[in-house]
Amino acid sequence: MRFITACSVITLILGASVAHADTLRIGVEGNYPPFSQVAADGKLSGFDIEIAEALCAKMQVTCEMVQQEWDGMIPALNAKKFDVIVASMTITDKRKQVVDFSDPYYDVPSRFVAKEGAFTGYSPEDLKGKTIIVLRNSPRADYIAANYPDSEALLVDKETAVYLELAAGRGDIAFGSSVVSGESFLKQPEGKGFSQVGEAITLTESTDGGVGIALRKGEEKLKGDINAALSSVMQDGTYKTISAKYFDFDIMPKPAQP
Repeated sequence: MRFITACSVITLILGASVAHADTLRIGVEGNYPPFSQVAADGKLSGFDIEIAEALCAKMQVTCEMVQQEWDGMIPALNAKKFDVIVASMTITDKRKQVVDFSDPYYDVPSRFVAKEGAFTGYSPEDLKGKTIIVLRNSPRADYIAANYPDSEALLVDKETAVYLELAAGRGDIAFGSSVVSGESFLKQPEGKGFSQVGEAITLTESTDGGVGIALRKGEEKLKGDINAALSSVMQDGTYKTISAKYFDFDIMPKPAQP
């Protein structure tokens, strides 16, 4: 009986291991259009979601999307709530101390946004004494802290909230993703009377140049599988097809182009 019981336990363990190997649990936010959002029926959609599904298809595994608030993403990953993060997470040296990253899967510069005509420039002198709205715990927040010491930073918990706070008049100017500000704010009714200020800013000083998929430290096989799948979707046209649904410009990271 002991032998039979032991064998049963081993079978269950092996079965669970195989099942886990066939499913990739993916941490997503669901509140960052057009990269991820939740419809009224609860269904997730967006660029991040479709890229994740394309990678799962290449790896021949089932995608299991797990929604997670942004601030808890990395702690939840390391607590094994999910296996990877596909949530528009910029690759930075600070984050690489606690997680590993895949190759970049997109690269989008940042932009300032304010009421039309309110600012002609965005230098530290232009914004002295002004309140800049920016996503907390992000490379953009680090950039503002380092380069705008005479401005006040209003830190918010979601990228979409950056523009909601701006529209509500709780800050003078916003700093965020050029895509999110352009697609999810300026093209919407609430964005009327606002515009992007100055040129696009690439935060090369604080990033490796792009957005990556985060994994727990030491999971080299999974990282290799993801990078191989990512390279495949970029080369076979899948990436371009998905991207064209959401953007009218190229967001493929230049170093990763075939």
